[in-house]
Amino acid sequence: MSRIREKERRAILDSLRAGVVPRVGQQHIQVGRAAEVQALLKDIDTIADEGSAIRFIIGEYGSGKTFFLNLIHSIALERKLVSTCADLTPDRRLHATGGQARALYAELMRNISTRAKPDGGALASIAERFISQSLQQARETGSSPGSTIHERLAQLTEMTGGYDFALVLEAYWQGHDSGNEQLKGDAVRWMRAEFSTKTDARKALGVRTIIDDANCYDHLKLMARFVRLAGYNGLLVALDELVNLFKLSSSQARKSNYEQILRILNDTLQGSAEGLGFLMGGTPEFLMDPRRGLYSYEALQTRLAENRFARDGLVDYSGPVIRLANLSQEDLYILLQKIRHVMAAGDASAYLVPEEALTAFLDHCHERIGAAYFKTPRNSIKEFVALLSVLEQNPGQDWRELIGQVEVESDGPEEIEALDDEAGDDSEQEQLHGFQL
Repeated sequence: MSRIREKERRAILDSLRAGVVPRVGQQHIQVGRAAEVQALLKDIDTIADEGSAIRFIIGEYGSGKTFFLNLIHSIALERKLVSTCADLTPDRRLHATGGQARALYAELMRNISTRAKPDGGALASIAERFISQSLQQARETGSSPGSTIHERLAQLTEMTGGYDFALVLEAYWQGHDSGNEQLKGDAVRWMRAEFSTKTDARKALGVRTIIDDANCYDHLKLMARFVRLAGYNGLLVALDELVNLFKLSSSQARKSNYEQILRILNDTLQGSAEGLGFLMGGTPEFLMDPRRGLYSYEALQTRLAENRFARDGLVDYSGPVIRLANLSQEDLYILLQKIRHVMAAGDASAYLVPEEALTAFLDHCHERIGAAYFKTPRNSIKEFVALLSVLEQNPGQDWRELIGQVEVESDGPEEIEALDDEAGDDSEQEQLHGFQL
């Protein structure tokens, strides 16, 4: 194993200690799930070949969904895709009438990343790359830069909302050419859905529309076409915490969001969304609950039904649903080895605990919570990082004395709460769904 930079080491350990997924250095702690990663690599190749793809990444709380999504996000960047991600929250969802869908789109645009800018904020650099390529093409063909840019953007005008999208990009070019930073900034703000009124957009850019709740998905398809014009292979959109749709108290709000998921599913499966892929992370309840989950919407249940032949150890990774296999005990053991290696910054001579300590720690976790310690390992990992931190700061402490003090709890779902009053309350029976004694 190689040495690990202090910046990556700190980010990985701080994230694991807090029970969240590190944004950098995932390769240092990735274990297992080779088949699932291989299936997503094929999807990335399909997107790069002007195709489309969608996957629902389903796993229990703490099973590693977010880590898996971030890993695929990083791989997509290496494969020259543009990638973006966002969590759904009560204020960010796929369909709404109060600005929540626009808020989700704005978050996706803030987080848009390329290999050169993997931490987000890459929208302006994508536009600059498009301008640079257009200028080079204009020099090669002997035509004017303005006419070349207009000609290339003509490919967008055939799509819904494409005419104003092209006008905004031309405004960005005008700001680039004249040194007008205000005009360039306004163009980027429009593409990030940060204009709240059409009047402001028309005053700043001369366009009559803005990105709002009704057209967010159409603009994602436009963005997928634009990043390909800028020289990238496509756009990958990762949406996590879709369980927040499951938590919506209004059945009409859930239905509207599920209809939007159905639209995305149909477009990607039928190939009408070129160069665009979606990853959607959720729990088994979000998928299969017959009253509030995706299976409550018949059209989605039909499309997302599992292959009935994939049983008794047989697997099928070709369908839209990928159930994350539980980590095995061996996988978690390897993961603890990697965390120990990260704590030592890649120096094997600086390991804080021997191999027998890893085994003793796993045995203790098994006694506390049974098989959950490796099937949903988030809390086990948090405690292990905390153990190593104490040993690092107290060099004379014996690890044997500390392991018995480890308090690890089984990871479970949060209480289901009402998150939406957009379309009125459901029946009393619907409100009580999920109540447990």
